[in-house]
Amino acid sequence: MKINPILPIWLMSILCVLMLCMKRKGVWNYIRQILIVVLLFALNLRIMVFSHEVEKRELDLDVLFVVDNSMSMLAEDFDGDGRRIDAVRDDCQYIMDKLPGARFSVVSFGNYAYRLTPYTSDITALKTALSSLEGQTQYYASGTSLNQPVIVVKEALEKNRERNPERTQVLFYFSDGEITAKEKLESYSSLAKLIDGGAVIGYGTEEGGRMKVHSYEGDHGEPFYMMTRDKKTGKMVEAISHLDESNLKQIAKDLDVDYYLSENSASIRELLLDVTDYLENLSSEGLTGTEGYSETYFWFAIPLVALLAYDLIYYKRRLRG
Repeated sequence: MKINPILPIWLMSILCVLMLCMKRKGVWNYIRQILIVVLLFALNLRIMVFSHEVEKRELDLDVLFVVDNSMSMLAEDFDGDGRRIDAVRDDCQYIMDKLPGARFSVVSFGNYAYRLTPYTSDITALKTALSSLEGQTQYYASGTSLNQPVIVVKEALEKNRERNPERTQVLFYFSDGEITAKEKLESYSSLAKLIDGGAVIGYGTEEGGRMKVHSYEGDHGEPFYMMTRDKKTGKMVEAISHLDESNLKQIAKDLDVDYYLSENSASIRELLLDVTDYLENLSSEGLTGTEGYSETYFWFAIPLVALLAYDLIYYKRRLRG
């Protein structure tokens, strides 16, 4: 059994307590009120039970997320003052939601690149992996390099193509395009022949954003805005990270995929809809019976509707009387 709440449990708990505080007159009326609140709470939990009869869509599709986890992705300039890395997580979730039945893998890069997960359709494991991405710390960061992931990504794609030659293989690359390491951008063209599609998605603004960081890994203190020394004045000022679209467009060109700028949630979802629809049509195998989790909401919805209907009739009669 597992749960997948519609509203956060803490929020639903507050709402239920407030509803119970508005106590009805009469013992039976209050008992009905308690039952309605309990059923609402249970319905919100979206309790799911394991079943051998679940129909699940399977896509002949493997998706590799390549995520920039450098300090600059903590910059607060997404759709106002949102963090870039949080927007990446939301966009990854959107893609996973649009491609149910596909397998996903995550490669992260900062000081070095590493594989967070192998290809899997376990969305919970993928969410856990993506939630671990919190940018580099002040003393750990050593400059952003966009060349870091190429070898790791190539190895992941080559091994997967060798093991699963019949499956469609795509790549989504998430970054702000900023390079602070003393090196030039290398070509990604060696990866183009290993993928069948995807996209490069940029985050941030040209004006840039400040970055709240921790001093070191495991630092539980309050994060602080990163400081740097101004080259002209020599004074310490807040560090600003800027979007560099030229690098991202070059990577997209090397990979032979489209480049998109994610300015807000609505804009990128509209653009990616075409990409995900194309991939779904390219790789769909329809519905197949398999093991999974089935919804149980109707167990709570039926008695809830019955109680609400009784309430409606009861109070209508009282008003007429």
